[in-house]
Amino acid sequence: MTGKARFIFPVLMAGIMAFLMTALVTWLNLGLPADFVRHWLAAFAVAWPCAAATAFIAIPVARRATGLVIRVIGE
Repeated sequence: MTGKARFIFPVLMAGIMAFLMTALVTWLNLGLPADFVRHWLAAFAVAWPCAAATAFIAIPVARRATGLVIRVIGE
């Protein structure tokens, strides 16, 4: 991936993952109270930037590890 896509992809992917995971974890911890959405969005606001920063590190590592696994097991 090159250009702007190199920066946009990890941020969007992290946003999708953080959105879904914070919903799940908030539901597991609180159930569905009347203020569920407020708690969920508060968790998401913290999780997305953390996930995006992590994605910039994890994506290149995962690409290299995938290449290594493919070489070891063969296509």
